[in-house]
Amino acid sequence: MTINAHDSRYDRRAASRVLACLARPGLCEGAQLPPRARIEYTCAPLRPEPGSHLTLSQRLYLGRFMKPCRPDQVTSATHRIAWTDSDGIPNTGHFHTGGLGPIVPIAMRETVLSLWRALSTDAALAHRISQLTDRERGVLLGTTTDHEPFDIFRVGIEAAGRALAQHALLARWTPYRTPIEFAIGMRDSSIYGAVATRWYWELQASTYRRGMIAVTFATQPDGTVRYSADTVATLRSMKDTTIAEAHRIMRRATTVEGLSVSDAIAKYHDELDLISRQYALLPPGTRPACLAAMPHQLDGAHYSILPVLIDRFTELFCAISTRLTLAEIASDEESDTGELAAEERAFWVPDMNCQHCVRTITGTLESMGITVHEIDLITKRVVADFRSPRNRHRAFEALRDSGYNPTVETPAPATAEKVV
Repeated sequence: MTINAHDSRYDRRAASRVLACLARPGLCEGAQLPPRARIEYTCAPLRPEPGSHLTLSQRLYLGRFMKPCRPDQVTSATHRIAWTDSDGIPNTGHFHTGGLGPIVPIAMRETVLSLWRALSTDAALAHRISQLTDRERGVLLGTTTDHEPFDIFRVGIEAAGRALAQHALLARWTPYRTPIEFAIGMRDSSIYGAVATRWYWELQASTYRRGMIAVTFATQPDGTVRYSADTVATLRSMKDTTIAEAHRIMRRATTVEGLSVSDAIAKYHDELDLISRQYALLPPGTRPACLAAMPHQLDGAHYSILPVLIDRFTELFCAISTRLTLAEIASDEESDTGELAAEERAFWVPDMNCQHCVRTITGTLESMGITVHEIDLITKRVVADFRSPRNRHRAFEALRDSGYNPTVETPAPATAEKVV
């Protein structure tokens, strides 16, 4: 079904209710444990700038998009890993040597895949989606970045996984000493709710890709953890700065230049895309709320998507983390010489996770005169016309500067182990 742009309506609470009605009683109830598997990964240390604990990419992102956050408020990963998941898709992640190691990002990815599989085979959910009215679809079109309900839920599941893996950079400052203890601790400490209410979307996605987090924990008497007061104040300031910048761009476009809202978004796509165009549409004085975290009364009962999903996510993660065997292997360095074969037009961007990423990656490549023929959000595969190995190398460097980690390694699925 196709909904025209003029039929769309920006309404966060209405969009949240549409999603809650689709999700209730709970998403991914049929998620199954995958087979035991052996997953190989490569590992490389992050290289901070001289005299700093941050890399160049981290420092540049901090200075441009995280004001007024200070460098001393940011924790960086010590290592980046790369692996191929059980669906044969390349991935990258980060960990800190003082924490829980590579098991958290790898098990997190397998948990996400299990939930995605359950989502895609949920016939009742597919039926409810098919029954959406034009008005309901128009609300999703006008309010959300990913307009199809399946895509919205899929990205939301992945965001929950990112939150777990990213906060694991801080595990050494918590009472939790194993991946299972940490996952349960994050759930019981309501950290996912804090991410939903304190962070904004682009901050979480971009800092995750760069292996950094601007958070500190304060341990409570009951053994749970909370964001420190300094963290809460900084996150609020960053979000307010982001909203103000979005409003400034939209106000200039609609009042000074006389553009309509849709024309303003089209003209200032890059600026508004980086800081989320939804914030530009918020009424003055309004603060955004996560659609999954909003509470609703449905059939006389209180319902919110986030806590139900996080319970299921945590349960699966704890089980999956015990079923994986990890093995570090040596990485092959990519050569920058020789001819570029036709099949070498394809590469993978493991940390591409939403339509914003698709537009950013496409825009980066096209700004270099590189035509993008195919970009698949599910498999993370991109096909582009590189002029030479050197041209591809420079394009990859530009993507890394944007916070992405492209790879040319051919995917090979994780090895399933026979359960006896």
